[in-house]
Amino acid sequence: MSYDEDLAHRVRELLAGERGLDEKRMFGGLAFLIDGNMSVCVSGQGGLMVRVPREDTEKLLDRDHVEPMIMAGRETRGWLRVSVEGVKTKRQLQGWVKRGVDYAKSFPAK
Repeated sequence: MSYDEDLAHRVRELLAGERGLDEKRMFGGLAFLIDGNMSVCVSGQGGLMVRVPREDTEKLLDRDHVEPMIMAGRETRGWLRVSVEGVKTKRQLQGWVKRGVDYAKSFPAK
């Protein structure tokens, strides 16, 4: 399954003008990197993958339309999967994109 081009366009609009922005096809989706650090990824499985502080993972899983990120059969702490329902509105998407970008900015540039 290919990633959602419309969702990718919506993410691009939110990130327009962001310094250090790059896009790369990864994990069957389209990742948005800030200074070489992944922030969010439009998933090939639908919805959005969001990078968050590992210590915030558990509390964010209580939100609607959010589930753990599973890779190779294991939960990947520090990453969440937000379903299409959780990013339908600009406000919903903006909150998740900002969270991922802010966290990516906390790392040194690669």
